[in-house]
Amino acid sequence: MELLAIVIPAIVVLAAVVIFAASRRSDTTRAEGRLSRETVKRDAGSVSLDEPAAAATPVVTGKAVEKAAALARRGGDALEPVGSGAPVPWTPPDAETIGVARRQFLNRSLIGLLGLSVSSFGAACIAFLWGGGGGGGFGSKLSLGKIADVEASIDNGNGFYYYPEGRMWVTKYPIGSLKKAEAVYSGPELAGMRAGLVALYQKCPHLGCRVPQCETSQWFECPCHGSQYNRVGEKRGGPAPRGMDRFAMAVTDGVFTVDTGTIVQGPPIGTNTTGQEAEGPHCIDSAAKHSS
Repeated sequence: MELLAIVIPAIVVLAAVVIFAASRRSDTTRAEGRLSRETVKRDAGSVSLDEPAAAATPVVTGKAVEKAAALARRGGDALEPVGSGAPVPWTPPDAETIGVARRQFLNRSLIGLLGLSVSSFGAACIAFLWGGGGGGGFGSKLSLGKIADVEASIDNGNGFYYYPEGRMWVTKYPIGSLKKAEAVYSGPELAGMRAGLVALYQKCPHLGCRVPQCETSQWFECPCHGSQYNRVGEKRGGPAPRGMDRFAMAVTDGVFTVDTGTIVQGPPIGTNTTGQEAEGPHCIDSAAKHSS
């Protein structure tokens, strides 16, 4: 209730103020264009009827001045007449021209995309075929480092050193077996064997599976079909048609280099230059794998 007692008088006062302001605006609007009563009285009192000269002179009243001013304002705000010139007719674009431009855009876009695709494919093919040019990956000549360092890596791997960049296994070749090796192997292989190393391609000659090492038997044993190879890649069992393929090798200033772009076919079945037998249990049962 106390709030209503405050709000209602405030609303009444605000309404009175609004009404008063509106009435003043209305008076001002109505007064525009005519003189007030005081001005009319002054104009009327300034003219004397006893003076004939004044009667002959036209009297300019305030009302006439206001009317002239109003007419001048209306005349100044009047719009200028539109020119009588004929409008320029609108000519629609040629539909055939638009169609040709659209076809040209689509054709050029398709040709550009086709050219980009063919160029990318061609560049990829060239890069793949050019891989043997010394880029440092598989298919090029890879430097594995000093012979002593390579032998240390083999010892750390318990007789096997896997080099992923060349997709190869590197193992030691017994120096005492070189005479037998020279009767079986060719020059590109013998260069590494004479340094006490051999680089073997990781793929099984049977069906291309990656052949892992077996820590217990100290052989390579293929998990796919049970082919087995001794530590230098000579076949000892399973369905493989030959021993593991190897790469051309070279030793220059004590640095062991493997040419992964030159794959030498593995030795024939029955080759066993090292005479190494299994040194422990096999990881793969060759007979069971071969029979399955």
